[in-house]
Amino acid sequence: MSQFKSEFLRTLDERGFIHQISDPEGLDQLFATETVSAYIGFDPTASSLHVGSLIQIMMLHWLQKTGHRAVALMGGGTGMVGDPSFKDEARKLMTVDTIQANIDGIKQVFSNYLEFGEGPSDALMLNNAEWLLPLNYLEFLRDVGQHFSVNRMLSFDSVKQRLDREQSLSFLEFNYMILQAYDFVELNKRYGVRLQMGGSDQWGNIVNGIDLGHRMDTPQLYALTSPLLTTASGQKMGKSMNGAIWLNPDLLSAYDFWQYWRNTEDADVERFLKLYTTLPLDEIARVVAGDINEAKKRLATEVTAMIRGRAAAEEAAATARATFETGALDLSLPTATVTHAELNSGIGILTALVTVGLAASNGEARRHVQSGAVRVNDAVIDDDRLTLAENALLPEGVIKLSVGKKRHALLKPA
Repeated sequence: MSQFKSEFLRTLDERGFIHQISDPEGLDQLFATETVSAYIGFDPTASSLHVGSLIQIMMLHWLQKTGHRAVALMGGGTGMVGDPSFKDEARKLMTVDTIQANIDGIKQVFSNYLEFGEGPSDALMLNNAEWLLPLNYLEFLRDVGQHFSVNRMLSFDSVKQRLDREQSLSFLEFNYMILQAYDFVELNKRYGVRLQMGGSDQWGNIVNGIDLGHRMDTPQLYALTSPLLTTASGQKMGKSMNGAIWLNPDLLSAYDFWQYWRNTEDADVERFLKLYTTLPLDEIARVVAGDINEAKKRLATEVTAMIRGRAAAEEAAATARATFETGALDLSLPTATVTHAELNSGIGILTALVTVGLAASNGEARRHVQSGAVRVNDAVIDDDRLTLAENALLPEGVIKLSVGKKRHALLKPA
């Protein structure tokens, strides 16, 4: 039974989103009596977020669903500096154009989880470049910088770990925590934001913003963090053998996205159903009480439906069913095309595996072949110098490539 009175905090608590809250009683009272605006910041370091950000997006989803205002803050300003938190080295600085292109790409996902508009509980997507780029540096130092103790900043884990490992921390990066704190104060002044949420590694930065708010006379601000998620075997969320699990459809097919969730470890299924879907808790209990593989399929379909649409999720499930359960060749598997001329002259198996996305490099592809994991048209291949030509085409006009039992793709001349 949750300790919270407000629907939002009760929902987060029951579904496993809460790691730490700065003032649980005060925040619960605020949510129980007011429409609260809360935000989460997202760094535009790539053109898409990956699965590791999905827990934060779901928190904003539940915020809006329980009647409050969700603010997704894009770091167009702070992205010019780079977040040094828990990194071994400085991030590569990005141009303004790159940052904007990344923000445009990231925006695609949010409309699947939030409703944007002008109403009291309609979501906002903001860019901190709005207030950071026009800043006058000397005024900022005088008005904001005076409130920060370097001694205290050096004690934060994100900074301390870099220094303990004797790795460089630039003055540019050191400013990041000041800018993030300032974001919280500006969001309160401009949009009435009272709560910042984020992963547990952001706790120090968020509390910094609360402290700055005290010194700059904002109303009481609050912090709420979620646990940093790993799988039951300790793997970081958002990564797979074949790289990042991107949220945008142009970077990862619905089938591959569905398959990532289908491969969830048994011990994680119930937790992931609570965190990444909107299924009611009693239905989740019923699903996990049955066959574990059916529960994994339900997880995969529900998560994919939220982000890619129900039709894409059902098609991915049907493709998997045809591929794994009936042994049929499903032409909706991820497909890469080559020219007839290329196929006529012969394509090396290593190049083919990289082309269809089953390996990130020729070296990785060679290791797959040498380990006996690669099949062409369901026949095991042990020669990493094999070339594929027109005679390898199936009657359907494609070549089926597989790595292991669960990863398949098609090569098609066009």
